[in-house]
Amino acid sequence: MTDTTSSTVAADRARAAELSAAGRFLKATELDTRMLGMVGALLVIWIGIHVLSGGLFLTPRNLWNLSVQTSSVAIMATGMVLVIVMRNIDLSVGSVEGVVGMIMGVAQAEFLIRVIGLELGNPWLWIIALAAGVVLGLAIGAFQGFVIAYMEVPAFIVTLGGLLVWRGMAWMITSGRTVAPLDATFQLMGGGPRGSIGATASWVVGVVACAAVAFALLNGRSQRKRFNFPLRPVWAEVFLGVVACAAILGAVSVANSYPWPVGIVRQYAQQNGITIPEGGLFIAHGIAIPVLMAVAVGIVMTFITRRTRFGRYVFAIGGNPEAASLAGINTRWVTMKVFMIMGVLASISAAISSARLNAATNALGTLDELLVIAAAVIGGTSLAGGSGTVLGAMLGALLMQSLQSGMVLLGIDSPLQSIVVGAVLVVAVWLDTVYRKRV
Repeated sequence: MTDTTSSTVAADRARAAELSAAGRFLKATELDTRMLGMVGALLVIWIGIHVLSGGLFLTPRNLWNLSVQTSSVAIMATGMVLVIVMRNIDLSVGSVEGVVGMIMGVAQAEFLIRVIGLELGNPWLWIIALAAGVVLGLAIGAFQGFVIAYMEVPAFIVTLGGLLVWRGMAWMITSGRTVAPLDATFQLMGGGPRGSIGATASWVVGVVACAAVAFALLNGRSQRKRFNFPLRPVWAEVFLGVVACAAILGAVSVANSYPWPVGIVRQYAQQNGITIPEGGLFIAHGIAIPVLMAVAVGIVMTFITRRTRFGRYVFAIGGNPEAASLAGINTRWVTMKVFMIMGVLASISAAISSARLNAATNALGTLDELLVIAAAVIGGTSLAGGSGTVLGAMLGALLMQSLQSGMVLLGIDSPLQSIVVGAVLVVAVWLDTVYRKRV
């Protein structure tokens, strides 16, 4: 055997050893390779845009704004996971967001004041408006779900019609007029200088979240022992806990690194009789309220998909509708409930988007259906049905919004931004097809 052959064999053995080590690591930690790939792609996009923008992207201010911008799409993406898992599609979410946002705007800015007689600043204004929006979203979802499930009209046709109908109704409610301003308390759901919880509360949330991660890992290990399931190595449990807590506390640190504008701080101090010394104007934003809303929705939707009978039914129907029906699952009622959930989530997103704008406009939610579907697919939800994760969809929403935000920073024209988003969606579907063939 020559020296060249020996070195080649040695290199092959070393490469095989590395691969086996990586395989053992992934097996021990049970990390999803697709999720890791998406996180890697997100980091590459962030670093690339940061370099191309001259250091403007990875700043506390931009990352804070990015988290707020992602919230509404991420919330709807969690519901779109269930829709696509069941081999359906919802093209109307952007229009539902628009019409619900218009109803909530008209309710608090005009109807409740002029017709009912409530005064400006009344705490019931935003509560009634939000409740009305959620009920309307639930009703729209129930109607579309009924037509799809019980009248057996394809979801594509029903929601395509909904895209046109609800957008037209949003315009008809005010004849194309923008409704503003909205209730001051309602505006907090949109983020902004006052729509955050501050530095101290943010650290408390971060510590509580880390404690929840530790409890989840310990409880999961206990449950595995109880049912004699294979256990992860202790070092893998510790690794997952440390990484999760580092990500949480890092996000809190970034949120607390973004200060309020000096003018708003001075105004707040004057209104509350607070004396601020010179040079003491740094007051952190902290975590934005819409981000907390998105995280709460993500936790609830994850619990629904993983821990409830309804969630198991959704994935069973998506995997094999005929077998699910023969097993006694009421597939029609489950389908209808999925679209009802989607309507409620679109309502929550409408509240965040309109509150952020401090206005209800006819353009609200336009083309959001593209971003929501793209986020779910990029996050690993298969268009063939039967597989998908809430966390993946939320990461997909962050990736899509990062692309859009980065293109704005780079001064790329709006038409080219749409081209990029469409191309990313096609590539994501192609990668999903390749992955499914290899598995």
